[in-house]
Amino acid sequence: MPFVEAVGARLFYEETGSGHPIVFVHEFGADHREWETQVRFFSRGYRCITYNARGYPPSEVPADPNLYGWEFAVADIAAIMRGLAIPKAHLIGLSMGGYAVLQFGLKHPQMASAIVAAGAGTGSLPATREAWLKEAPETVRGFLDRGMEAMAEEMAHSPTRIQLKHKDPRGWSEFSDHLKAHSAEGMSRTMAGYQAKRPSLHDFEDAFRQMRMPVLLAVGDEDEPCLETNLMLKRAIPGAGLWICPNTGHAINIEEPVAFNTEVQAFISAAEAGRWRPWVR
Repeated sequence: MPFVEAVGARLFYEETGSGHPIVFVHEFGADHREWETQVRFFSRGYRCITYNARGYPPSEVPADPNLYGWEFAVADIAAIMRGLAIPKAHLIGLSMGGYAVLQFGLKHPQMASAIVAAGAGTGSLPATREAWLKEAPETVRGFLDRGMEAMAEEMAHSPTRIQLKHKDPRGWSEFSDHLKAHSAEGMSRTMAGYQAKRPSLHDFEDAFRQMRMPVLLAVGDEDEPCLETNLMLKRAIPGAGLWICPNTGHAINIEEPVAFNTEVQAFISAAEAGRWRPWVR
């Protein structure tokens, strides 16, 4: 298995195709396998790299809780790119991964040619921030006390994920099976160190106003925890476009893969041709 060395953890990765690199960054409830439909599509013309975050086997699951956090997630993207000798790439992230690629764009703008942030913003909305922070410790304990199967069943039936089951029962079953096989320790530590401690995206609104690379924001219209934050991001980031996919929940890339791939391809093509222009106030 191929691995890249990051600070405190070895990260498993896969790469397919050739051309300009695209690095895919997965969400909390997924791993590199949930990008399969995108890899099959984009690897026809791009070098596609997927990897598992720390805490998600076969990547290492550090025992030290201090080796988890959003800063590590950003540094891990850089580690993957440097380990594979990639100076600049398009970045595509979902949810937890969407948060990471946006922060990566702030910290390493010279390494990002274009950014797609899908389903980013859970726990960021000021009106629901306190409730999110109160619920997080229960989720942290749940992975260890209740186990992955029970937690996966609950997550897969959540209000922003049940849409996948209604549309694609086979895809939902595969997603659920993958989730049940995750490391309970890794999920618990990721929740405690990353999800529960990351700052709200709203805290970075002024910084986002300085972002100058092309950005596509993507969100399902039934992904209620993320909608308002994506409107803020659209207003703040000069080069951002916002695609809202109708009748769609959180896992937008596996729920509506054809629409997602089409929108992302159109965005990337426009960005590469210099036709994705930031608006001017």
